Amino acid sequence: MKNKFIYLSALALVFAGCEPEFENELGNGSYSAGDADFSSYVAVGNSLTAGYMDGTVSRIEQGYSFPNIMAQQFATVGGGEFTQPSFEDDVNNYGGLLLGGNQISSTRLIIDASAGGPEPITGVPTVEVSNLQATAYNNMGVPGAKSFHLLAPGYGNVAGVATGQANPYYVRHATSPTATVLGDAMTKAPTFFTNWIGNNDVLSFATSGGVGENQLGNLDPSTYGANDITDPTVFAATYSQIITTLTSSGAKGVVATVPDVTSIPFFTTVPYDPITASLLGDGDEAVGKATIQALNAQLYGPMVQALGAFGAPTRMSILSESGDNPLLIVDETLTDLSTELTLALTAAGFPEAQAELLGTVFGKVRQTTASDLVLLSTRSVIGTAPAGIPAPFDRLGITYPLQDEHVLTVSEVSMLAEATAAFNQAIIGIAGQSDLAVADMNAIMAQLTIGLETADGQVYNADYFSTATISTVLFSLDGVHPNARGYAIIANEILKVINNHYNAKLPLVNAGGYPSATVLATN
Repeated sequence: MKNKFIYLSALALVFAGCEPEFENELGNGSYSAGDADFSSYVAVGNSLTAGYMDGTVSRIEQGYSFPNIMAQQFATVGGGEFTQPSFEDDVNNYGGLLLGGNQISSTRLIIDASAGGPEPITGVPTVEVSNLQATAYNNMGVPGAKSFHLLAPGYGNVAGVATGQANPYYVRHATSPTATVLGDAMTKAPTFFTNWIGNNDVLSFATSGGVGENQLGNLDPSTYGANDITDPTVFAATYSQIITTLTSSGAKGVVATVPDVTSIPFFTTVPYDPITASLLGDGDEAVGKATIQALNAQLYGPMVQALGAFGAPTRMSILSESGDNPLLIVDETLTDLSTELTLALTAAGFPEAQAELLGTVFGKVRQTTASDLVLLSTRSVIGTAPAGIPAPFDRLGITYPLQDEHVLTVSEVSMLAEATAAFNQAIIGIAGQSDLAVADMNAIMAQLTIGLETADGQVYNADYFSTATISTVLFSLDGVHPNARGYAIIANEILKVINNHYNAKLPLVNAGGYPSATVLATN
C-alpha cells in the first residue's frame, strides 16, 4: 500500500517571506503596563515556551516563540531586554542536535514540493550539546521538560544526556551541572513571568501511543518512566513550589493551563477508518474490491465467526467493499482469547502454525472506533510489513494489528482526560492563591476545533495541512507544536489576559504577518 501524504501548495512560500506586523500602531501614548512591571520578564515552561516547531528548535524559528513575541510588546511599556538560549551555532537553520559529534535528534521538518512530505530537511545538525553556554536566559523553556524537571538538580548535566538523566536542551545553557531550571530562571530576578508547564506530564504518554504508565498514586517521580503520566498530587505539589518561588520577590505573572491532547493534529489527522477499496487497490477500485473479498474470505470472515462464538462479536466485522473500514489494533484491556482462537481456527481447517499465529496475535485485537485516536506518526506504517510475519497477514492495521505505540485507545484517552482535568484544577487553584492571571489554553485549543476568529476576522482551525487550509492552520509540521502564526495567536491570547487582569494596555500583533510552513522546491 502506498503512503498517502498531504501536499502543500508552493503558495506557502509567500507566507514564509512575511514579516510580523503589529495589530496596533507602536508608540501609541495610550499603551500602559497597568499594575504589572515588565522590566525583567522570565518565561518558564517546555517546548511550547522554547519556540519548538517542526520537530525541533532552530535558529530562525526560535525567534517566533510566544515569549519573544510578547517581550517585543512589553518593550512598548518599559519592558527590559529579553534573551533566549543562543542557537547561533545552528548556522544552516537545520535544527537538530549533536552530542560528541553524533546526531541525537532530527533536523526540522519541511515540505518538499517535488516529493511531498513532511520530511526532515536534508543536512546534518551543527548544534553541539557539549558546547556549554553556562548562561541563564529570560526564556527558560526547555523542550521535553515535565513539571518536576524544573526542580531537578542535574537535569542540565551533560554527563547525563546519554543515559537519559539530563535534557540536552537545558544542558546547553545550565549555569552548572547541578543547577535547576527554576533556579537559573530566578537569577534573572523576574518582575513578571509566564509559566506554561504540565503539557509533557500527559503529552509524552499520548504521543507514545500510551506506551507509558499512569502513575496515579505513585508520589515518587524519580521512579517514573519518560512516557508516564504524572500523579496529580505530585503535579500539584510541584506546581505550588514553582509558583511560590516565582512570586517570592513579588513578581506577577500569567500561568497557562494544559490543553486536551485530542485537540491537536497529531491525534486528529489520521482517521480511524482509512481502509477503502481505492486504498487497497492503489487507486484501482476493482483491484481493491477483489482484495477486500479475499481478506474477508481468508481472515475477517473466519475471525468474526470465531470471536462471535466466544462472546466477543463486536471486536471485528467484515470489510465493506464500498465504505470506509476501521483499522485492526491491539487493545490491552480486552480479555485474551488466544487459546480459544487457536483451537477454533485449527478446527476450521487452518494449518496448525497459521492457526497458532493468528490465535496469538489476535487474542486482544479489535477494530478501531471513532473514539480511538490514530497517531500522525502511524500514517506512514499503515499497510507496511512487520518483521517476521508471513503473507497474507503482513500488512499493519489491515491484516496484522497496529501495536500499542500506534494508537491511543478509548481507555488511554480517558486516563489522559482525567489527568489533564486534575492538572488544570491545580493550576487554576494555585494561581488564584497568588492572584495570578490564567490563560486557559485548554479552552483556546478547544475553540480551534470549531474555529477561532481573530480581531481581523480571520478564522483559524486545528486541522493539519492541505492546500486549502495552509494560511489558516496554526500548527507546525510535527502536528503537536504551533507554527510561527500559532505562537503569535498564543501571544495575543496571553496579552489579552494580561490587559484584563493587570489593567494593562498592551498592543497585540497581527498573526497573519507571521510565516506558515516551510516549502522547498527540492529537499
